[in-house]
Amino acid sequence: MSAFGGKNIYECLCTFCHSTGLPNVPQLGSPEDWTDRIAQGELLLYERAINGFIGDSGMTMPAKGGNTSLSDDDIRAAVDYMIENSK
Repeated sequence: MSAFGGKNIYECLCTFCHSTGLPNVPQLGSPEDWTDRIAQGELLLYERAINGFIGDSGMTMPAKGGNTSLSDDDIRAAVDYMIENSK
């Protein structure tokens, strides 16, 4: 269970990329950005958010959004928040 809550983590960290219109970065509240990603499964989304990911576009998702002091549960909570608010 997240110590900080998914919404709080999103607002304090994830919003810098996931609400600013960066190209090839899925934006919160945009189902068209998330549908294919959600279809790949939550486990893959968690893995990429926790460990980092470089997409086909070359955009980098840093491990734990760049805040490696967050727990894996914190990151899962943030991912869950983004998924739930982007369907």
